[in-house]
Amino acid sequence: MTAAADLLVTNAEVHTLTRPDETHEAVAVRDGRIVRVGDAYELEFLAGVDTRTLDLGGRVLLPGFVDAHTHLDVVGRKRVHADLSTAESRDEALDALRDRAAVVDAGDPVLGFGYDESAWGENAYLTRTDLDAVDAAGPVVAVREDLHVASLSSAALARFGDDLPASGVRREGGEPTGVVVEAAAEVVLDALAPDRAGTETLLRAAQEYANARGVTTVHDMVQRSHAPRVYRDLDAADELTLRVRLNYWADHLDALVETGLRTNHGDGLVRVGAIKTFTDGSLGGRTAKLSEPYADAPDERGEWSVTPAAFRKLLDGAEAAGFQVAAHAIGDEAVDEVVDAFADRSATADTRHRIEHAELASDDAIDRVADCGVVASVQPNFHRWAGEGGLYADRLGDRRTETNRLGRLADAGIHLAFGSDCMPLDPLFGVHHAVDAPTDAQRLDVTEALRAYTLGSAYAGFDEDRLGTVEPGKCADFVALDESPWVVDDIAAIDVAVTVVDGRIVHDAR
Repeated sequence: MTAAADLLVTNAEVHTLTRPDETHEAVAVRDGRIVRVGDAYELEFLAGVDTRTLDLGGRVLLPGFVDAHTHLDVVGRKRVHADLSTAESRDEALDALRDRAAVVDAGDPVLGFGYDESAWGENAYLTRTDLDAVDAAGPVVAVREDLHVASLSSAALARFGDDLPASGVRREGGEPTGVVVEAAAEVVLDALAPDRAGTETLLRAAQEYANARGVTTVHDMVQRSHAPRVYRDLDAADELTLRVRLNYWADHLDALVETGLRTNHGDGLVRVGAIKTFTDGSLGGRTAKLSEPYADAPDERGEWSVTPAAFRKLLDGAEAAGFQVAAHAIGDEAVDEVVDAFADRSATADTRHRIEHAELASDDAIDRVADCGVVASVQPNFHRWAGEGGLYADRLGDRRTETNRLGRLADAGIHLAFGSDCMPLDPLFGVHHAVDAPTDAQRLDVTEALRAYTLGSAYAGFDEDRLGTVEPGKCADFVALDESPWVVDDIAAIDVAVTVVDGRIVHDAR
């Protein structure tokens, strides 16, 4: 006798996202796994006394979204501190910081996250003068959306200034402007990092936010954080509502080796992922390493965060210890160096090394990535800056059309994994920008974009056999949408109705 299902999802437009994509009406789940996909009539016999039936009222059902590159603590910080990502002007950002200053204890830091000056029609970061006008009793720190730039008030400069590397402190007339970049911004972020309890507060807020956007798995980039412990504690308490792949920063490598961990260790909802490292910076911070100068700064071509020699040394050590490596590379010069290093190892076992971002990859680099089987972990939402008059036009001029060429990457046969880098964490926003990108070389069709945010990202985490499609035997992770992304013009505006993780309904907005 066939055992009854724990959950029966019916009256749905089920897109399996297999190749070719199949559509069905119903899905049956038992013990957190999909056991049947088919017609509603055929699956009714799996309904038992204790079966929960989820009637989707004709909604579109997809595999759950897998965000291949995010920082959930930053998502949480936007929920808990001042969210500057929605500010449409400098004044709105400062008002948000003033609102935050009004509720923190006197003398405590006033923190804001996610500002984007390019969205204000400006090309200037928040400065010390701006933040001093917040009139807070304690230091004020505003972190740019890319995490590579932070803005500090005079009080914040006084508190952190002695610890900041001089190369990362921007100055005018010999005086600090309050803008710090790269290693100096990292010092500030480390100094303001929350304790374990604070981290739990951030991650609980972030996972709720992620589930509400259909995210069922995250590849979280963690650095000197309590997050790994918090995730495991939440999982043990049955309070984790996401699958988490922990991509540890390179400075954790020795400790991970000492404890005997390697990529894919773990069970439950938490597993060990890659070793993450920078090579260069960001286009927004003018620190991405370019072969030609920035259009708006003719004397600048970016900088190395990790030199090519140091990256190769790290790659050797991580690979020898059984780790996948995820290398941040944005500028074309940085991408070339990372591809060179990975290509030297193309004959090794299935390491699935990843290049993160690859925003300005040349045609030659793209073809070589395909040849050596490296995963391109990219962010389609970055096309928000690709239009005329946008950030990329300011930084790169005519080269803006060479950024994030998703279609070119796909045509080369590269494994594409989509993530958000929490700018913002919203897969449908990313799919929208992939479909509506400015040029054919930057654009994907709806199905390709959805696959990159599901099966493609699952592949980047060695999870393609259990995640990424709606098929029998796979984990019961899926999302129901109020409208079809194949039909509407504004995919970003589609509402997420239901999110299911491991057979449990973790978000229900019906």
